[in-house]
Amino acid sequence: MEKQDDVLLHLRVERPLYEQEALNVDYHYEKPRRSLTLYLKETIKSKNWKSCIGSSIPAITWLRRYTWKEDFIRDIISGLTVAIMHIPQGMAYALLGNLPPVVGIYMAFFPVLVYFFFGTSKHVSMGTFAVICLMTGKVVTTYSMPQEHQNATDVMSTQMDREYYSFTPIQVATAVTLSVGILQIIMYIFRLGVISTLLSETLVNSFTTGAAVHVLLSQIKDLLGLKLPKQKGYFKLIQTLISIVKEISNINIASAIISTIAIIIMVFNNEFVKPWVSKKCGIPIPIELIAVVTGTLVSTYGNLTEVYNIQSVGHIPTGLPAAELPTFQLLPLVALDSIAITMVSYTITISMALIFAQKLNYEIDSNQELLAMGISNIVGSFFSCMPFSASLSRSLIQQTVGGRSQIASLVSCCILLVVLLWIGPFFEPLPRCVLASIIVVALKGMLQQATHLIKFWKLSKSDATIWIVTFLIVILVNIDVGLLAGLLISLAIVLLQSIRPYTCLLGHIPNSDLYLDLNRYKAAKEIEGIKIFHYSGGLNFANSAHFKSEVYRLIGINPQKVIRHRIKLKQKGIYLDEQDFEHKDELRCIIMNMSAVSYIDPTGVNALHAITSEFAEIEIQVYLAACSSPIFEMIKKCEIYVHKEVIFKIFATIEDAVSYSKSALFPR
Repeated sequence: MEKQDDVLLHLRVERPLYEQEALNVDYHYEKPRRSLTLYLKETIKSKNWKSCIGSSIPAITWLRRYTWKEDFIRDIISGLTVAIMHIPQGMAYALLGNLPPVVGIYMAFFPVLVYFFFGTSKHVSMGTFAVICLMTGKVVTTYSMPQEHQNATDVMSTQMDREYYSFTPIQVATAVTLSVGILQIIMYIFRLGVISTLLSETLVNSFTTGAAVHVLLSQIKDLLGLKLPKQKGYFKLIQTLISIVKEISNINIASAIISTIAIIIMVFNNEFVKPWVSKKCGIPIPIELIAVVTGTLVSTYGNLTEVYNIQSVGHIPTGLPAAELPTFQLLPLVALDSIAITMVSYTITISMALIFAQKLNYEIDSNQELLAMGISNIVGSFFSCMPFSASLSRSLIQQTVGGRSQIASLVSCCILLVVLLWIGPFFEPLPRCVLASIIVVALKGMLQQATHLIKFWKLSKSDATIWIVTFLIVILVNIDVGLLAGLLISLAIVLLQSIRPYTCLLGHIPNSDLYLDLNRYKAAKEIEGIKIFHYSGGLNFANSAHFKSEVYRLIGINPQKVIRHRIKLKQKGIYLDEQDFEHKDELRCIIMNMSAVSYIDPTGVNALHAITSEFAEIEIQVYLAACSSPIFEMIKKCEIYVHKEVIFKIFATIEDAVSYSKSALFPR
């Protein structure tokens, strides 16, 4: 075996020296051609109506394979646990959207029921999510009539203000939900699920952290029992802080004490009790539900609302809401905000779905998730719902306690239906400060994401820049502006990196066919009379000028300057012999390693043509090597239709180009 390995280490393969054209001829190269008609025929032949229905409604497929005996009990336990979390979280997060608390329960029922049939993730818990509710709440505040003015007849003086303030919060929220659902369906039709990749991990991390700060500040008024004015426009967080400072002397002591006690108990449970109980029985303590029930009972029997002037949740209607058409005239007004909500809700959901899919070894369909979310939001818009999304905390619980499929969500919906039909009014005396405490405690994980900045800074300064700028604009200006700014900065950095890609000169490793970066590999040696230029990235109109300047810089010769210098000398009557040209004996050939060029357009080919022509004028040949098939095809196409007088010498590998250069330019 050792002898065989020794032979392999010194194995030498001999073959003809190949230019790319000769290689294509010898090995029967043929460009694949697929017409649209042939593609449609193959698609229709490969799919029948059953598979189309199965792919559009995944529940039909996976329910047939569902092992009821093994998985159903686990899903029941998981669904019960998640339903218990839905009640306090739904009620609390509905307040973030400036809507009645019961809306959060509606969101945990109607859209989740639809997602059960159309979704492909087995473990995400759909429903309310703090960031989405906060973004929706901003739109609701902008276009809805303030609660205290809803019965007034002379709210606004101008026609524009009347238009903005003539809608109820529910009308605005359902219009946003319908708009988000329509956008997600459009994205599904055009297969735009990949668009979520524009939102990088860094961007999502900083955006959600900044949004968590907004959520935290928005709950101060309920935590302390303050009456703060609704802030609109940009710089809301700064305005809110100013309002808090002005009203700090009017704190409701009872609200502050209840909030403090609730937060301390929940934090103590989450940090110490919950991990211990989870290890023992695997089911976490529903501390949020305990807080809600306890707060309701204390408020009822202590008459906190009247005695201490503590604001309660208020009226919670029983039964299911009547189906109503959303207000279509609001759609143009909320369209811009809906785009941001669509992107964030889809990105968060698909990110969580991918985490669970990779962890538990199953696949999800990113485009099908768009369809599932789009239909769910459209249905939810008829039943007083805000846009919904996956929740990280609930999803983790749903998977941790043993959930195997979306049957757990179905069980959760059944339990919440009971709450909607009969139990809802029980929670009417619940102090709002208890719900605010639940939100603040739940924000811990999102706020701790700020520590990731250290990791991003160590890994990549550009990623850290994206994080810092996005976070600062989100908290100082506004959530949607911060998202847009972060997206633009991310795209700008990607564009800058594509314009200025990695370049180097390659050297030869003696007694091998390896060619490596001269700056990084000290064993690599430059071949006498030959320079090998390596370029990594796309070569197009945006970076062709940079490409040329990099060639001149690394080669050490600017042929344009040499040509201009010769012309000036000739004008003075000085004629140089070839031997007088300083680079004649030093450099005879440049080899362009094209193996890492991912794309080239006609402008890029023009740049190669210009470089080849300029160096040819000073007696230096330029060869191309290791082109991929698409790059080779584009170069040949440009030779046929544009540069008919220039035929590039293109070799199959760097070794072929080097061997040819040595034999042709340096004959013995």
